[in-house]
Formats: sequence, structure tokens, C-alpha cells
Amino acid sequence: MSLQSINLYNLLAKKKLFKKKVNFSLKRIKEALIKLNNPEKKLNKVVNIIGSDGKYSVLTYLKFFIEADGLKTSAFISPSIKSIKERFWIGDRFLTYYEIKKSISDIEKLKIPLTIFEVLTLIFILNASKQNNDFNLIEAGALFEKDSTNLFAFPFAQVVVNINKQHLNFLKRKTIDEIIKQKVGSLSQFTKLYIAEQKPHILRKIKKRLKNNLSYKIYSNSWRLRRLNKGLVYYDKKNRINVRTKNIHSEGLKKNLALAIKIALDIGIKPKVIERTIPKIKLQARVEFIDKGKLVKKLYKAEQIIIDGCHSEISGENFANYLKTINKTKYGIIGMSKNKDPFKFTKKFKGIFEKVIIVPIGPGSESINPNILKKALIFNGIKSESSKNLNEAFRKISSKESKLICVFGSLYLCGNFLNEN
Repeated sequence: MSLQSINLYNLLAKKKLFKKKVNFSLKRIKEALIKLNNPEKKLNKVVNIIGSDGKYSVLTYLKFFIEADGLKTSAFISPSIKSIKERFWIGDRFLTYYEIKKSISDIEKLKIPLTIFEVLTLIFILNASKQNNDFNLIEAGALFEKDSTNLFAFPFAQVVVNINKQHLNFLKRKTIDEIIKQKVGSLSQFTKLYIAEQKPHILRKIKKRLKNNLSYKIYSNSWRLRRLNKGLVYYDKKNRINVRTKNIHSEGLKKNLALAIKIALDIGIKPKVIERTIPKIKLQARVEFIDKGKLVKKLYKAEQIIIDGCHSEISGENFANYLKTINKTKYGIIGMSKNKDPFKFTKKFKGIFEKVIIVPIGPGSESINPNILKKALIFNGIKSESSKNLNEAFRKISSKESKLICVFGSLYLCGNFLNEN
């Protein structure tokens, strides 16, 4: 994370009114919105994106498709990768640091105790409401029932991406049933609901939870993404779209692309617009190959870097499965947040790496105890050692040998890498 971003987060943390600790409730943010004359009511065509894995990729795909059709979007993205500015896309640019500071000052004047995520949500709403953009794409936080983004009774659409056992640390009842209740139990009764492909037992529970929901529901059996003549083709009952891309690699990211194509078609975007836009899409820190930068220049020509912010079992499995398709010696550089499960996560990478180097995820974020991460790697039969930082980790790995160096385990670590590179 950039120094300016760290300073802004520190500024938020130092404010007595703003609390870093998560405290799910809609009461505080609704009170703030009333004092601000309900700016959320000015937002056109809100699309909520909810779930455990895949929110960012679906949002990014939709943003590309909508803007390629000549329309304008605002987007609330969580978390940011390199800079806090990346959380707030308004029309055709990210907010400036000055605009973010100004919004923080305006929110502080309300004298309402808020969580930092509530403040970030308000920063987006305040600035997006000043524009008349066609669509507002809003990524939910950890849950949704009492998430500060659950403010719209009549959204244009709500999208449920993959649901899994992430965010258990926020729940008293640490079960998948409780996660599903929190994420889909309070969806709008007056919209279109798009449900991404899920594991069968998860899908059964989602359908049961949505049984009495009055919204029109579109499940993943409404579209398909299939290989045809060495290429990918999206199709549904009415459309067929060739999917040509060199930037979208893992199966999970491709499934999310198919979901976004379906939504874009329903919005009214023509298949030709979607087809010619797909090759232009690039996802930050999601199975992303890095071929330029300061850190890259220090490597030998036969060495290649890939970064992925995967941090859950599902996203880890998607990344691991993609790595298995690459016939190259692999080394890892891993960092994880302290609230993640390193044992279940690193199990997905058994047999992939020659060695993994453990590093802190970067300034402004709380890393897992490296000894716990080392125990998890040893438990799963993965050789490892620790380094103080990314530069030291690269020095330990780099040699003339042809190899793929994988930076993974945390979006914050990937952001730290991108800032140092």
C-alpha cells in the first residue's frame, strides 16, 4: 500500500469517532445518510455484488462492458490493492487524496460514531451522488445483512458470487448456514438476483433461503462457458459469444466472466461490444503476470513473476489448479493476514513449489505470525523459510534457473509488491 494511503488510513484510525473494530449495524450509517440529506437516493441503477470470492472480478468485468457501451459507472471496490484511491471509481477516474480527505472532514462533522468501513462507504456515496452516472457497482464487505452497503430497497440487480466459509471470524455461529443467511437472507425482494455457480450443497441451501424471496432469480444453469476448437465460447438460449483473452487465466475467473457476460447482455449490451471488450480486460493481482518494474529488472531473463491475491480455500484452489497447468519449476513468496486459516489454504499448494518464502504482507496491515504460517507449510509438506521483506525473498530465490516465482496469499501482499515494483 502506498505511503499516502497508509497515512490516510492512519488518519481515519486516529479519529476518535471512527472505529477500526468491525461492528455490524445499519443504524449508524442510516443516521449519517439522513443528516447528509440521503445522497444514496441519487444513485442510478445500483448493482450490489455480494459473496465470498469473485466480487472484484465480476465488478471489473461489468465496469468494462458497461463503459464499452458508452455508459458511465461509479464503483465501490473493497479492498484496494495499491492505493486507497482505488476504492472509489467515479465516472472516468479514481478520487484524489484531496477529495477523500475532504469527504472524511465532512463526515466527521456529523459527530456520529462510525466504523472505518462505514466511513469508506459514505465517501463513495457522497462523491458518486454528485455525478449522474448510469450505473453504480457496489462491492459488499464481509457479510451483507447488516453491511453498510445494504442500503438499497430497489437496486437494479444483486449478484451473489461464490459463497464459502470465509468471514467466520465475524460470526457467533460459525457455520455455512449462518454465512448463507448473512449473505443472501436479506437480499432485495424487488430486483433481479444473479446467483453464480456454487458447490451443490451450497446451492441447495441458497435456494432454500431464497424460496420466499419475490425477486426474479437467474441461476448459473441459465448460461454456459465451454471449450470449442481450442477456444472458449459463452452461450445461453439467445446468444453465443467467443471468449478470446490472454489475461484471464484461472477457471474461477473465467466462470465469473461468464456470469458478468450474462448480466451485461440482460442490461442490453450487444454481444459484439462484449466480444471485442473481453481481450482488453486485465485484472489486478488476480493471476496476473508481471513483466516490468524494478523488482523484475533484478531477475534473470529465465525467471517470471505471477501474483495472485488468493487467501481462501476456493481462491487458493483456483490459483493452484492454474499453476499445475504450467510446466515450469515454481517458487512461492507467501504472506497472509492474521485472520485467515493457513493450514487449509496452503494444503491446496502441496506438491507445487520447490520452496516457499514467508514474508510480512506489508505496512498498514496485520500479518499472520510467521511461525504459525511455517507450521502450516511444514504440516502440508511444503519447504519454507522466512524473510524480512520482498527484496530479501527475491534474492533468496533468484538464480539463472528457469522458474516461475509466485507472490500469493494476500491482496495486501500483492499491493505491497506492486508498489515496490
